[in-house]
Amino acid sequence: MKVVVAGSKGMLAQDLIPLVKAEHETFSFDIDEVDITNKESLFEFVSTIRPDIIINCAAYTLVDDAETHREAAFRVNAHGVQQLALACKEFGSILCHFSTDYVFDGKNTRPYRPDDEPNPISVYGESKQAGEVFVQSILNRYYLIRTSSLYGKNGNNFVYAILRLAKNNEPLRVVQDQITSPTWTVNLAQGVMQLIGSGKFGVYHLTDRTQGGISWFEFAEEILKLKGLSTKIEPTTSREFISPAKRPACSVLDTTSFTLSCGYEPMPWKESLKQFLDIINTRQLPML
Repeated sequence: MKVVVAGSKGMLAQDLIPLVKAEHETFSFDIDEVDITNKESLFEFVSTIRPDIIINCAAYTLVDDAETHREAAFRVNAHGVQQLALACKEFGSILCHFSTDYVFDGKNTRPYRPDDEPNPISVYGESKQAGEVFVQSILNRYYLIRTSSLYGKNGNNFVYAILRLAKNNEPLRVVQDQITSPTWTVNLAQGVMQLIGSGKFGVYHLTDRTQGGISWFEFAEEILKLKGLSTKIEPTTSREFISPAKRPACSVLDTTSFTLSCGYEPMPWKESLKQFLDIINTRQLPML
């Protein structure tokens, strides 16, 4: 296939592109080359390449900043996705697009399934849901993948933040009443490769396997444990740890349909984290 990856400088894209290149004719771009919110430049690019599939890794991901930068979040996560969907429709391409667990309100007592009704509680979640609506209303051939709590070697993330604080011998206070499923970008990328060759279009959930989810506190504890660090860590609550954007209390995603559709079994979260920590150099942590 001829594949285009949008948002090539992002954390996910940098782990995904090598896998795509190994199997397909691959083109990629970031916003400084082609702006997905600019219909003219996007359509010109897509009309020239005529890709079989466009994988959209471009996104506004600053959850707290989105509360005061609503227009910026919607410009990329909604309007930009609309333009990509229209380009795919115009030139006959499939769209693979990523969304988030933050489209849900976190009130479920079980993991969220792909057909559960979104109800975002933050501007970021609203903007991502708007992008989902554009994909589903414009296209018939699409892969819409919701994931959560990404971390990888090529971008700022929770794992790096914990290691940086621990390196500075700062005591840690981490929320224990937000339940999620952390996801290594390498695992997500491998799952994507399985799905895009399946031809089974629709909405999917893909995260690392947590057997019902873990708290951010549990995740931080495991990071310190695997690195052999004795940094003091204490649990706190969302009420004590005030942030501009509300987070879902429990946004675990049910990945069953993904495995049934393409046979990809997500890796257990502890195994993913161990493998990730084995390959990074904590002396060169990226700055926030």
